[in-house]
Amino acid sequence: MSTLTLAVRDSSTMVRRQLKRLLRYPSMTVQLVVTPVILLLLFVYVFGGTLGAGLGGGRDVYVDYVVPGILLMAAATAATGTAVMVATDMTEGIIARFRTMRIWRPSVLTGHVVGAVIQQFLGMAVLIGVALAIGFRPNATATEWLAAAGLLTLFVVAITWLSVALGLKSPTPEAASNAPMPLILLPFLGSGFVPTDSMPTAIRWFAEYQPFTPIMETVRGLLLGTPIGNSAAIATAWCAGIAAVSYLWAKSTFNKS
Repeated sequence: MSTLTLAVRDSSTMVRRQLKRLLRYPSMTVQLVVTPVILLLLFVYVFGGTLGAGLGGGRDVYVDYVVPGILLMAAATAATGTAVMVATDMTEGIIARFRTMRIWRPSVLTGHVVGAVIQQFLGMAVLIGVALAIGFRPNATATEWLAAAGLLTLFVVAITWLSVALGLKSPTPEAASNAPMPLILLPFLGSGFVPTDSMPTAIRWFAEYQPFTPIMETVRGLLLGTPIGNSAAIATAWCAGIAAVSYLWAKSTFNKS
């Protein structure tokens, strides 16, 4: 059996293991799907009138503005679950058992990443469906929808590899649950909920140069027709860089542990 065939076979097995695990413990998936929906409803119906007025409209304007930020926050929230599952595998001995078997070693990590990406796509689909139901009105063409989906996929893969690396470095699942928490705050400290030009100077500087802002601006521009500028190139570079560095970090940590 060639190395490629072995890698595909073992990775498929680990993906099935991860999906069965998600079905066996549905509460985590439900939580990751429901939490962003609740945040969306909270921001639109509690804060949307006031924050939308600042954008020159009302709640109907704000729901369009806030959806890209909530999408990235949903992915960051899901990263916490991925880090916890990786840390649980590392501490419960299942990884040591896998290492005694003749399998392609990176397949264990690949299973976590692919399973988490599928879980996040499910959450994003539900979130967009709810957003459309409460007034989100994108004017994107099919090509722009595909471009937005491609960028979100790249972002999800990058943040999932980062959460895998954080899970591998964490000594316990409890510590792993805290490690990705700063990622959840980045949409707030960017253009996810209010424009960056409304922020104090120091926070505005951070907000404009942190990685989530160009991603949100690009998704917003593709779906709603707002100016994108050079955000698409910067967003792609951030996602590719985070994915590459996180993959190498996770692989190195996994091989050393």
